[in-house]
Order: sequence, then C-alpha cells, then structure tokens
Amino acid sequence: MLHFSPIKSVLIALACLLSVVFAMPNFFSKETVAGWPSFLPKKQVALGLDLKGGAHLLMAMDVDSLRKDWLTNTQQDARRQLRDAKIQFSGVGVANNAVNVRLVNATDVEKSLVELRKLNTQIGSALLGTQANSLDIKSEGSLITLAPTEAGFNERITSAIGAALETVRRRIDSLGTTEPSIVRQGRDRILVQVPGFDDTARLKEVVGSTAKLTFHRVHESILPDQAQQGRMPAGFKIFPGDPNADRGGASSYLLQEVPIVQGEDLVDSQQGFDSRTNEPVINFRFNQKGARIFGRFTQDNIGRPFAIVLDDKVLSAPVIRSEILGGSGQISGNFTVESANDLAIKLRSGALPAKLTIVEERTVGASLGQDSVDAGMRAFGIGSAATIVMTVVAYGTFGIFAAIALIVNGLMIVALMSTIGSTLTLPGIAGLVLTIGMAVDANVLIYERIREELRAGKTAISAIDAGFNRAMVAIADSQLTTLAAAIIMFWLGSGPIRGFAVTLTLGIFTSVFTAVTVTRLLVSLWLKSARAKSQKIEVPV
Repeated sequence: MLHFSPIKSVLIALACLLSVVFAMPNFFSKETVAGWPSFLPKKQVALGLDLKGGAHLLMAMDVDSLRKDWLTNTQQDARRQLRDAKIQFSGVGVANNAVNVRLVNATDVEKSLVELRKLNTQIGSALLGTQANSLDIKSEGSLITLAPTEAGFNERITSAIGAALETVRRRIDSLGTTEPSIVRQGRDRILVQVPGFDDTARLKEVVGSTAKLTFHRVHESILPDQAQQGRMPAGFKIFPGDPNADRGGASSYLLQEVPIVQGEDLVDSQQGFDSRTNEPVINFRFNQKGARIFGRFTQDNIGRPFAIVLDDKVLSAPVIRSEILGGSGQISGNFTVESANDLAIKLRSGALPAKLTIVEERTVGASLGQDSVDAGMRAFGIGSAATIVMTVVAYGTFGIFAAIALIVNGLMIVALMSTIGSTLTLPGIAGLVLTIGMAVDANVLIYERIREELRAGKTAISAIDAGFNRAMVAIADSQLTTLAAAIIMFWLGSGPIRGFAVTLTLGIFTSVFTAVTVTRLLVSLWLKSARAKSQKIEVPV
C-alpha cells in the first residue's frame, strides 16, 4: 500500500534524522567533536589496522611446553592420589610422553588403577558420540602408565588458547589502546592487531612473555655449583638468575622445585616506588589462600632467603626479616618506571598457559593507512556518484528518490557502525561500495516491475503499488542469499574478512529499509502532491 499514516511517516523521518545525527561525528575531527555539547553523540567509527596503521603480531603457542606442564601436573596428582590412598610406590616419573608409576607391591595394581582413574576426565559429548578419556591408563605388572590421549591434548590446547586470548586481551587493554583485534587462528595460533600502536617491541614484551610468577624456598647448605657436580638434593632444581632484575645477585640459585605460592594467588599488582630508595618497584597482593600460605612460611623462616621467580628466572632472593601476614609484598630490582609498569600489567593480567612465540610481525605506518583511507573513500565517492547519476538518467524523478534513499542508506550504515563500535577496515570500505550497488539494485527491481505493470495496461497508481509489492519477493531472495554468505564469512573468517562481513550485513538491512520504506514514502508524498495540484499522474520511469 502507498498510504502512510502520520505516525509511520514520522517514525521513518525520525529514523533518517537519527542516522544523520549519529553519523555526523565521523565527518569532523576528534578535537572538534570533543567540544560538542554532552547531549550530542560523539562516537566515531574505529579504523582498522590497514586504515589507521599500527602493530600486527601472529603468535604460536608452544604446545610442547603445554604437554610437559600437563605431564608434570599429572605426575604430582598421581603421587598425591597414591599417598592419600596409602599405596606404596617406588617411583613416579615422566618418560616417553607418559607418567610412569612403579608400585612396590604388584598386588596393589587394581586398587591403584581405581585411584588413578579418578584423574581421568571425559572429553566431548556422549550424545554426539564424541566422548573420550583425557588419559589412557594401562598396567603391565607393577608398572602403570598414564598417557595423554590425542582428544585430551587437543582439548587442553583449545582451553589454553582460550585462556591465552583473555590474558592477551587484558594486557593490551591495560596499555590504553582501543579496538584491538585478538582472534584465534588455526589450532594453536593467535593473531593480534592493535590499530594506532606502533611500538611493536613493547607490545611483544607485554604480550609475548608468559609472566608465570612463583615463590620458592632457597636451599641454604648446598650451592648451585655443588648441586651440578652430583649433590642435587631431591625435590630441588637450579634456576638461573635474571641479570636485568637482580643487581648483585647470583647467576644461579638452588630452589625447591615445587613453589611455596603460585602466581595464580595474586589478586593485584601495581607499579610503585620504594619509600627508602625511591626506585621503581612492583607492589603485589595475595588472595586469602596465598596470604595464609605465605604468612605461615615467613613465620617459620625468619632470617632465611626465599626466591621470587618469573618465567623460571630469579628476579630476587631477599632474606625474610620479619613475618609478612598482610598478604602484601614488594618486588624490587633493576626496574625502570616503564618496565615495572609493564611487569605489573603482566602479573595483574595473569600468566599465559604456555609460551607464545612470534611467528609474524608487521608494522603498518600511519601514512600508509591514510593512503588506504583516501583511496578507499575516493573509490566509494566515485562509485556512489556514478551510481546516482546513472539512476537519475535512467529513471528521472524516481531516480532522484532512489538517490536520496542511497544517501540515507550510507548514513545509516555509518551510524550503526559508530553505535555498535564496529571497526572499519579496507575490505569494509569495499563492503560499503558493494552495499550501494545492492541498494540501487533493489530500486531497479521495483522500478522495472512498475514498467512491466504499466505495459500491462494498469493505471499509474496501481502500477506503482504493484511494483513495490511484487518486487519484494525478488528483493528478499537476493538479500537473503547475500546475508547467508555474509554470516558464513563472519563465522569462518577473521580480521578484515569479518570487517567486510559486518559492513555487508548492516548494508543488507539498511538497503532493504531504504529501498522499500524510504523510497516508497517519497513516492507516496510525490503522488499526494500531484493529486493536490490536480495534475495528470505520469510515472517518470
């Protein structure tokens, strides 16, 4: 129907007006927008790495260290499980990618299997027929082996990548950057793109380091050199010192391998200054569990040293002067303000499940990004102008209506992208250009249908009404097909591909709205004007 109620007309006009208002900040500089009244919208479309410039890192997770950590944890869990069940064993070690448990009595095998199977977890879904065990547990005589299954290890990688994504995101957010793109790629890789951030060295340091913080007991009677010569005490390990952090410290330390407190028990870490020396330090605070364990340890070991270890390197090994019961402490060393702040960020964000190695590194300059913006907007302007001119030439007055709808369509896309915080990339600009073509295509379908109705002998008003109604089937068919393709691109793609899919999806909805609603309203107003002037209505298509 070509009739629009006053309420419907006002709502359509209001939607168009809001599109102009929310898109407006994108046509002014940030400084100008900042000076606007508070009631006006100020959000602008965020530019992607290829348009704004910035840092690009592709990182791969060290799956070998992930497997090693899993085996070490399984070894400790198996030892604890057997001790709690009071089952005697002569050794629990790791060899050939499996945990080997050797029992003292072969008669304890069945009982041991029952206890060790408690360490197993189910992977997948029984409903889908994909259920599997995380561990393959077998026995041969008095020897029991616990080997990670492929399904269990893949699940561990997926979980580790998910945790790493969140950790990396928290670290980058703490740097004060905006609109970073952090996505998983393939089985064990993470892609990081930070628009507007060109200090890749600092980004690599903040993002790439594992930041696994632990606190260990120091062996007092045996030196590391003596331990290397064959006097290694059970449960102890040699850790290297960090020359960049521990001034005057030893090159290596003999520490208890199992830490007193894990970094997971940290709840906060902030860069600060030592009240005596005014040097940059990191102030940290434990949770209730960590504070209790650390307080008990310091009570029992006054006058003895303990080591603060970061990523298997000793930051410092201070002597405990008094008990520390408040759950707070301080890490001092050879820090600058920036390095202390970066370390505090990493500790506060949590440790990475495994080491991330930089596979690919790129920096996109701001000038190159600006060239891309200029080229993309030039293509958008030329394409839009050519489309509008050809539409007006082909359809006259109705072509002007289509051109107005195209302009509203473009403003709506920009307004929606600004509102939802979507990032505009170079492929996104291509999506904008494609959307303009799709929007005018909907108008072409309507106008050509009107021509067919006129050739069939219908009156002008009947032909226009039928053209809008009957063209909807073809418009819906074409737009739904494109929407399905956009959804698949967003689901399976990443980075710029997703940017293109987002722009295309928004364009589908706005083009249907403008072609079917805005254009129809303009045609309806034109018909009312012609009737009011008592003119003969001739469809200019």
